[in-house]
Amino acid sequence: MPESFVIETRGLLKSYGTQTVLNEVDLRLPAGAIGLLGPNGAGKSTFIKCLLQLEEKNSGEVKLLGKDIDRFGRETRKRIGYAPEQDCHIPGMVGCEYVTYCGELSGMPFEAARQRAHEMLDFVGMGQERYRKVDTYSTGMKQRIKIAQALVHDPDLVFLDEPTNGLDPKGQALILELIERIWSESGISVVLSSHLLHDVDRICDRIVIIAQGQIVAHDTLAALKERRRPEAEVVISENKDSLMRLFEEKDWSCSVMNNGNVKVVHGERSLNPLIEVMRDAGISPLEVKESPNALSELFLQALETGNGKTSA
Repeated sequence: MPESFVIETRGLLKSYGTQTVLNEVDLRLPAGAIGLLGPNGAGKSTFIKCLLQLEEKNSGEVKLLGKDIDRFGRETRKRIGYAPEQDCHIPGMVGCEYVTYCGELSGMPFEAARQRAHEMLDFVGMGQERYRKVDTYSTGMKQRIKIAQALVHDPDLVFLDEPTNGLDPKGQALILELIERIWSESGISVVLSSHLLHDVDRICDRIVIIAQGQIVAHDTLAALKERRRPEAEVVISENKDSLMRLFEEKDWSCSVMNNGNVKVVHGERSLNPLIEVMRDAGISPLEVKESPNALSELFLQALETGNGKTSA
């Protein structure tokens, strides 16, 4: 990909009346597998729709694949795939007809679109169902064919909005495995929008967390997982006072939590010094819980602050 960033926004603002859904979002994302994470109603779907000009932004600048969408929107969208959260099939069409038609809508000649449609249906594991009407598909099959139509024209960037919605754990795992292959095998950048931490944690190498229309965090997955607060929670049934005195002698601040466990801010790079101090003193805790990594903490904060107050 010749562009440095596949997505760039500056001051992106979207509101419905007095309700601000996207609040001057500034973001720059390189190619890769990107997770757009946030609670339901955080503004994830609206963000995607504004990028694709399916919703009109109030103000701000947007570039996709290095091009300003206000000047080159139609040209740029030919290089982008999109699988919306809602079903988007056409009633009465069989699977291969539908994916072929989507290819034609993207500017492909019929013969090329038909050949590519069969390739994509094989890619998503729908080869045996290609001649069935889409209306008869299960939820998982409909999710797969949405991905097939998003890929049929061989885009450089694809947006997948809540692709595991309504699926059981086995179906979710199959869809996530398929999405992982889009970037790892085909080199197509993927933006996976989800309210499920597990989905993006499994397959994305970069995370954007959004809540109430604002970017809460944006970093690589590895960097967010590496960041932890230097504190721990010690579960202990006895010798609590002795334990706290021991920590205070090490200049580690500690306190009793509402659940009765001891919270200690130890300032160390790992739990090993904490465990050694307790072992040397003959204190055996029931459990020592490390503070959650930054990704988990930020996601929990987003869930608490988002609370479904914006319209996605």
